[in-house]
Amino acid sequence: MKLSCQPFTVHKCVPLTISRGTTAQSTNLWFRLSAEGIEGWGEAAPFSIGTHRQTLQMLMADVDLVQIALEPYHPLDRQAIAAAIADISLHSATRAALDVALWDWCGKYTKQPIWRLLGLDLDRIQPTSVTVGISSPEAARARSQDWLQQTSARVLKIKLGSPQGIEADQAMFQALYDHVPPEVSLSIDANGGWTLGDAKMMATWLGDRRVTHLEQPLPVGQNADLALLRQHSPLPIFVDESCFNSQDIPPLANFVDGINIKLMKAGGLTEALRMIHTARACGLQVMFGCYSDSSLANGAMAQLSPLADYLDLDSHLNLRDDPFTGLKLIDGRLLPPAHPGLGLSYAPQAR
Repeated sequence: MKLSCQPFTVHKCVPLTISRGTTAQSTNLWFRLSAEGIEGWGEAAPFSIGTHRQTLQMLMADVDLVQIALEPYHPLDRQAIAAAIADISLHSATRAALDVALWDWCGKYTKQPIWRLLGLDLDRIQPTSVTVGISSPEAARARSQDWLQQTSARVLKIKLGSPQGIEADQAMFQALYDHVPPEVSLSIDANGGWTLGDAKMMATWLGDRRVTHLEQPLPVGQNADLALLRQHSPLPIFVDESCFNSQDIPPLANFVDGINIKLMKAGGLTEALRMIHTARACGLQVMFGCYSDSSLANGAMAQLSPLADYLDLDSHLNLRDDPFTGLKLIDGRLLPPAHPGLGLSYAPQAR
């Protein structure tokens, strides 16, 4: 089989600010894997969690290694491919693009969408949240209203952990809370921006304001503090940056209530499935998230979305030049296509 790779740049309609900074655009990689006249697609998106970065340059350096490693194999040789890839050092986002391309190829080869190959029930898909970044109370309120009008969203994820402190977080949240309809549920993501003391105070303060859960309230590595926070918090605690793959889950299981699985961290749908089963075995809930991903990566995770308790697959909804089409947002629910594989199309005229 042959693998080609093409960079593409996407721009956010509204730049997103979290506790670590602001992003307005991203240059991602489009993987195209071909064999027997069928082409499978995948996406690698750079990302950073502060303590760990995968840049575009790092991902592009992986491409030559992958192309050489794959050439002797057929896309159905999944075990042999996995062994060959294990022998070279690849970043998780590169592995994600390759794994998704293999799944897409298999779906097209069998003429089935991936969710159908896995026997999943689309009626179980939960609404996806849409994200309001850190900003002034007025800007946050306006952004939430724009989201609700544009998407009929039923869930808002609110980014807190402002460098200006928890007073700024409270002012921003209250501005939203006072104007968001009560039928819209709210979740909080601090991206590791709080101290233990601040997290305890915010968990208590938010506990009476219809918040469903707190995500990554503390920086990576503070597992003992997570345990203390969980004992204190009236809200469930999820982790994102603290959990990359299935091996990370058992050590966290006694400290949290759930994990956020992201395609680029996990290294593909195959590992995402392994993470889901590991989390369930540990009694944890499951959320799916994203970085600056287009519809290609979010469409891949949408194939597994009947298995998630919470979904945060909204990055493509905030792009003004997403080159891929096919995902549908209906009544706040992101639905994967019924076409084979990922079921997506490339639409360069949309760029």
